[in-house]
Amino acid sequence: MTSEDSIKQAENQGQVELLQRLHLETGRIRWRALQRFFAQGVVLKVAPERDLVKVAALFASDDAAALAPLLNTSEIIAPDDAIARDWFHDDVEVWSIVVAPFVLVQELSENE
Repeated sequence: MTSEDSIKQAENQGQVELLQRLHLETGRIRWRALQRFFAQGVVLKVAPERDLVKVAALFASDDAAALAPLLNTSEIIAPDDAIARDWFHDDVEVWSIVVAPFVLVQELSENE
């Protein structure tokens, strides 16, 4: 095995460990509990078709190149006041994960 192969293997192992750790840090939470973070402007809503943990890994590894298209296509957005008001009124529960300084949220699917 070359040193380049060893580096790639270590990077892959590091990515797997990051994803495993982030997966353990996700949880369901009521939107009302996140109001303080919404008011601070640190909540980002992840599109339902995206894997929340993989998006969190992009933030954790500061992968700006991979995040840019998601931000440009609105697959990651800051929820606006209308969304926040609706979620508050409906007492919505979301998937959430903290990747400082952000709190990433994603609406639960129908079967969750």
